[in-house]
Amino acid sequence: MALSNPVVAVVGATGAVGVEFLDCLEKRQFPMKELRLLASARSKGKTMTFKGEPIVVEELTESSFKSVDIALFSAGGSISKKFGPIAVQAGAIVVDNSSAFRMDPTVPLIVPEINPEKVKEHKGIIANPNCSTIIGITPLWPIHKVNRIKRLIASTYQAASGAGAAAMAELQESTRAHLEGKSYQQKVLPHPYAFNLFSHNSKIDPATGYNEEETKMLKETRKIFGDNDIRISATCVRVPVLRAHSEALTVECERTITPDEVRAILAKAPGVKIVDDVEKNYMPMPKDASGQGDILCGRIRRDSSDPSGKSFCMFVAGDQLLKGAALNAVQIAELLVK
Repeated sequence: MALSNPVVAVVGATGAVGVEFLDCLEKRQFPMKELRLLASARSKGKTMTFKGEPIVVEELTESSFKSVDIALFSAGGSISKKFGPIAVQAGAIVVDNSSAFRMDPTVPLIVPEINPEKVKEHKGIIANPNCSTIIGITPLWPIHKVNRIKRLIASTYQAASGAGAAAMAELQESTRAHLEGKSYQQKVLPHPYAFNLFSHNSKIDPATGYNEEETKMLKETRKIFGDNDIRISATCVRVPVLRAHSEALTVECERTITPDEVRAILAKAPGVKIVDDVEKNYMPMPKDASGQGDILCGRIRRDSSDPSGKSFCMFVAGDQLLKGAALNAVQIAELLVK
């Protein structure tokens, strides 16, 4: 049964994704009776603006979810694990942006353009996928429906926003220091960020050689597509960009597929926009992806290493804070009120 005029709580309201939650809820005119903003004790009493009105941030406690219908979480996995079940017990439906519940077989993992029907299977918690997964596979799903994808190789170029507001500030501050010829000691990320890039700052599994971000892309794609046979390999890299992830994708399909066929499918696909101007060499860029909800798709071409004609290559870019996080979660919440 769809919720009507719900009370909505945002957990982690003062963080980078929390701020985008408020913006998405306002711009998309999400129907609600009341909005509550929850954060850690250090943010208690801060004021945030929603629809021109000030809302005071409350401290997140075990009693915060009384009368809440939908709780949008973006405060980290440990907070989600502790307070998510508490919110459900209080009667709320949780849409969680952390990795805490994504691979739980009882928790739906949803991209609304791909598997919106799964929202009906929730038992109180719905997981929002990893940002790099969402941005990579949203444009691949309509292709998969027409010509099943057998193999995916992804190389990501991930923005600072994926590591939070503090990482975004560190990129700006370190870049300023570098340009001014000053020394700068990074505190948030493990390596110098200005004019540099490095392997994604998640833990590497010594047994496989893959880091957690790369493993998330593999496992989450299989779960969302409902296909455990897709062969996936990812290389995830942090680049000095503020808030939009880009990805180079090499895709092998079950049958032959041409670049024109890919373009025709994507032209009708929700949530994506083709940016593929060969004459001007104008392709998806983080600067264009930032601040809007579509995933930009370009560099669409045949894979020259596959003579069978079953493979193509593509480059995509999407706003990590929007479609990679807040926007996707709000779209999930919209499924609950329809």
